[in-house]
Amino acid sequence: MLSCWVIYNGSLVSDKFQDQAQLMAEAAERQGIQVSIKKNYEIQMSLSEQQPFPDFAVLLDKDILLGYFLKSRGVPVYNDPAIIDLCDNKATQYIRLAERKIPMPKTIVAPKVYPNFTIQGSGYYEGILDQLGLPMIIKEGHGSFGMKVYLIETEEQFYEKVESLSGIDYVFQEFIAESRGRDIRVNIVGEKIVAAMKRQSDTDFRANITNGGRAFPVELSEQQQQLALDAAQAVGAVFAGVDLLYGPDGQTLVCEVNAAAHIRNILNVTGVNVADAMIRYIQEDLA
Repeated sequence: MLSCWVIYNGSLVSDKFQDQAQLMAEAAERQGIQVSIKKNYEIQMSLSEQQPFPDFAVLLDKDILLGYFLKSRGVPVYNDPAIIDLCDNKATQYIRLAERKIPMPKTIVAPKVYPNFTIQGSGYYEGILDQLGLPMIIKEGHGSFGMKVYLIETEEQFYEKVESLSGIDYVFQEFIAESRGRDIRVNIVGEKIVAAMKRQSDTDFRANITNGGRAFPVELSEQQQQLALDAAQAVGAVFAGVDLLYGPDGQTLVCEVNAAAHIRNILNVTGVNVADAMIRYIQEDLA
């Protein structure tokens, strides 16, 4: 009998993180797998002591060091921590997507500016404003559920925000007006689309359900299907939640790829339990 750990971050107080782990554990149990749900801090990353490990681990968190530790002990980890690492920083993710020529909004990676220093007056920020115009989006490298994504509508907001982000990875991005308050989430498992939903908000430029958005089933066009698959493949994610934007003239653009995507909302909306597909993929991968 296979054994696995389903790992989530024990420092996060919201029930949705434990719920995500429970969905995965129940799917594994349905396939006859022995499961232990673990908070990340319940696994000691001792580099000198030996301890028993499972046949594989499902990492539902961004504790990338824990993922690397488990891999160093011979434990297959899904998604691979290197993929979670890549996707966890939006700047590195966009660099990879652009390298693979994935259609996305115009994006400029901000230069490193150390805290308590500034490059105002150098002409750099004026160049960003000239290229992208206003409104624009500024996204911090690390952020989930639509957090740390800012709609910048005035020059005053722009300069205030860039000064506050000294020492932080972030990107400047074109604002896609056609997709204001709406997007599509596509869940992919092993290069196959498992489920998709449209998200829409009447009160926020972000469509995330966490920010008050609503969700509905959606039928993807062939172009949308292929773009979602191409984006997941570009970052190497076997499990992915790909967010698509409605672009001008019917074009579809990639907003981002989530390598630790939550699956409760898409289950509620579509009736599809993505966890079952994830466990089947792992079983086939390990066979």
